[in-house]
Amino acid sequence: MAFSPPEFLRTTRRLFAALAVLAGGGAWAADLPPEQVQFFEQKIRPVLVEHCYECHSARAKKLKAGLRLDSRAGWQRGGDSGEPAIVPGRPNASQLIQAVRHEDADTAMPPKKPKLPDPVIADFVTWVKMGAPDPRDGALEAKRADKATWWSLQPLAHAEPPTPRDLPEAWAQNPIDRFVFAKLAEKNLTPSEPADPRTLMRRMTYDLTGLPPAPEEVAEFSRTYPIENQKSKIENLVDRLLASPHYGEHWGRHWLDVVRFGESTGFERNVITNNAWPFRDYVICSLNEDKPFDRFITEHLAGDVIGKDDPAVEIGTAFLVAGPYDNVGNQDVVAQANIRAATLDDVITATASAFLGLTVNCARCHHHKFDPIPTEDYYRLRAAFEGVRHGERVVATPAEQQRFADAAQPLEKRRAELAAAREELKKAGAAHAPPTPEDTAQLDESKRQLTEAEAALRAVPPLPRVWAGNFSAVKEPTRVHKGGDPMKPGEPVVPASLAVLDRITAPYALPADAPEGERRLALAQWITGAGNPLTARVLANRVWQHHFGTGLVDTPSDFGFLGSQPTHPKLLDFLAQRLIANGWKLKALHREILLSQTYRQSSAAREDAARTDKDARLLWRFPPRRLSAEEVRDTMLAVAGKLDLRMGGPGFRLYRYAEDNVATYHPLDAPGPETYRRAVYHQNARASVVDVLSDFDLPDNAFPAPRRASTTTPLQALTMFNHQFTLDLAAALAARMGGTDEAAIRRAFAFAFQREPTAIEIESSAALLAQHGPRAFCRGLLNASELLRLE
Repeated sequence: MAFSPPEFLRTTRRLFAALAVLAGGGAWAADLPPEQVQFFEQKIRPVLVEHCYECHSARAKKLKAGLRLDSRAGWQRGGDSGEPAIVPGRPNASQLIQAVRHEDADTAMPPKKPKLPDPVIADFVTWVKMGAPDPRDGALEAKRADKATWWSLQPLAHAEPPTPRDLPEAWAQNPIDRFVFAKLAEKNLTPSEPADPRTLMRRMTYDLTGLPPAPEEVAEFSRTYPIENQKSKIENLVDRLLASPHYGEHWGRHWLDVVRFGESTGFERNVITNNAWPFRDYVICSLNEDKPFDRFITEHLAGDVIGKDDPAVEIGTAFLVAGPYDNVGNQDVVAQANIRAATLDDVITATASAFLGLTVNCARCHHHKFDPIPTEDYYRLRAAFEGVRHGERVVATPAEQQRFADAAQPLEKRRAELAAAREELKKAGAAHAPPTPEDTAQLDESKRQLTEAEAALRAVPPLPRVWAGNFSAVKEPTRVHKGGDPMKPGEPVVPASLAVLDRITAPYALPADAPEGERRLALAQWITGAGNPLTARVLANRVWQHHFGTGLVDTPSDFGFLGSQPTHPKLLDFLAQRLIANGWKLKALHREILLSQTYRQSSAAREDAARTDKDARLLWRFPPRRLSAEEVRDTMLAVAGKLDLRMGGPGFRLYRYAEDNVATYHPLDAPGPETYRRAVYHQNARASVVDVLSDFDLPDNAFPAPRRASTTTPLQALTMFNHQFTLDLAAALAARMGGTDEAAIRRAFAFAFQREPTAIEIESSAALLAQHGPRAFCRGLLNASELLRLE
């Protein structure tokens, strides 16, 4: 079959385009690497929207040259020429690149306007070289636009636990197990055997308290585990752990990650915030008392409104100002407007991601490109926070305020009277030139009395001031910022709910002059209100994640289109409904999960199951994990017998702090016993590096960390083996084991691993002790993988 030259050229280009798709270029959104999607969304799509969509999209009044650039299919199909606008992998052969380069005046884009900046054109060339990865699929775009289709935006479904065939009796008791077993059966997988009692007790104790169990408790639990009252033994263990004050410390740390809690301001100055710690204690206490989470959320957003003069409630609003804060003090009007916009963006982002699992912040500059969230909705949320200001405020009970007033007011009155009298003496003395000895004596005496009064006033204990934000009246309407630019105000909006959920929740919209506190309270009530499916789903998923290492949705703060879909959607809805039915209390949900056969499985690997589900997302075994940074440090201290279990109050520091306009944090080479408290009480400053914690993936709290990384690096081994912290604790453990004989070896293994050593371990340990001594032996125990991993 013969082709004319133009036909041959068109066919060749289409062939190249097809081959590029097969090779990965122009792949489906689900197949694209995240970094390519990010590159497109950050570098390419905004330029297309701003400069091309007016003439080359579905919204164009008149489509120019028959070419659409608002979808992948559009540029693949091409325009009137019949040729693809882009040849993936070949920028020089791509019409779009030729057009933005202005190689031909007749086809230059944008037409009759200056050429795009060279860096922007370079981004397009890079994109085409990548293979023109484009996540915009027509069907998927339509699905996104249809707000009635995306799974997380649907009402909670009534999920009846299934009864699959061949369901073992033990797996028929707990509804969680029935959901999991049914999913395993779909993939021809079977669950694993139950974990042994030592493994189970270690797992439960770490999961609920973040600490290792006591050796004698493990021994007693293991000894009585196999008898008929096994179920009650496990129930009693779970109930005891949930009642432990250490539960709130451990699960409080999870929540502090989600809400980006840090104890320095961040940005250039990054100065320490010494009065942020009450929020940390508030979170721990709230979780220990099993405060209903809908109440907890409301206190985060409007604690000052619902609990005025009650510090235990008011401190919750520290959530709003827990993020980084630019306090450089730039006086430029434009700079101030941008700083203010960025400050409120942090509050909006934290609120939407923590409670709703939505990336609402993506709609700050333009309509959300993936989720059905228009820009107007972003600014409706912003309207709830217009009165929020970063800073500290007095948080005290009425009784404390009265005691302060009773002590301070008389002293302040006397100080004012003495100051006024002194001024009168000065005026009288000024009439004499020179002043008489009597004038001088009276002035000296008045100065003495005033100095005493001021000292007495300073001696009155001040009212506590907490970094919990300040609230001011909203004087101007909130306006949409065109392109996210605060210097380009658009139409006004009022405080209101997200429109996408209006069909299934009770929507709200407040008048433009609504009081400041009422705005935040209305938002909190909408977030926790009946019918909102996101809040309970997100929270139930977070609980599941911290028991199994990965949530049923593995993007815990993104339930939108770019997030993952749940592996067990019916189970997730079931858990969300259980949470609500239990009054939004977490401990009942913990209990149900920990008592399930799913949770009590062995973590042993099985090659046949791994071939089908290598990450055990379907839970054919319990997924093992490495301890978190805090668990590693707390465990080392506990094993060595040095852990200080004092709760609450100002934190300790693993750095030396220096401030000279900007803050500097120098890691401590030899932290002393004053730092031997639980790691949750460390004063976590932003951008500070602390040994052991930072090495084991302690996140930088400049941003929320809903799911932590778990890396393996040489620095971890070097720190664990050589740091003075390890050497000091090895010496403490050596003293605790009390000798070098077999009994001492057994004690050391019990402290470290809560088990008896094997005969080979005893023999090897004795040889090491004889050659290198107890400190080297204990140093080895503290570096053992068994100490750092949870099976």
